[in-house]
Amino acid sequence: MSTDQPPPGPDEPRDRDSSDPFAKQPRANGSPYGDHGDHGDREDHTAGPEPYAGMPPLAHLGRRLIARIIDALLIGIPVGLVVTAIAGGYDPIEGNARSTTVTLVYVLVYFLYEGLMLTRDGQTVGKKAMKIRVAMLENGGPPVGQAGWVRAGVYALPEIVPCCGFLFWLINVLWCTWDRPYRQCLHDKVAKTLVVSAVP
Repeated sequence: MSTDQPPPGPDEPRDRDSSDPFAKQPRANGSPYGDHGDHGDREDHTAGPEPYAGMPPLAHLGRRLIARIIDALLIGIPVGLVVTAIAGGYDPIEGNARSTTVTLVYVLVYFLYEGLMLTRDGQTVGKKAMKIRVAMLENGGPPVGQAGWVRAGVYALPEIVPCCGFLFWLINVLWCTWDRPYRQCLHDKVAKTLVVSAVP
């Protein structure tokens, strides 16, 4: 039995590189956004607006997760060190004023960091490391101006709200695991963005 396979056709996904564990994302009909195109005369209102025609493939969820971890550590470690130096340490489990202050400082610093980075070129340090970027659904450009700040705000600021803020944050970040066709989190839906590969 021959193991030779024919070369991929023009409709095959471009990123099936076996050396990249994050490149194996199935896409129906060769589209990076799944099967949501023209269905004859039937008009589909559930898929939302079509993405920019030249949009790169969607970023793999694994890359998005690692990018978030990198960014969280990049902000969390310095904030923790500064608070420890100033306040003499804190216990994040205890709900005292000191731990609340640390959470507030972290959230605000993260909001400013992400807002500034996204409005500049659509990438945080973590996203640059993972070769992904945030793009506007309508034109593929970076979320400059209000869109970038709205996206950063919906992601970071709800954590300030006691109890239900963390619950909203959790639902928000998990939303992309079942969202179709664009794998958007809630902050993407509000800002009308999606996360795509930064590699041509």
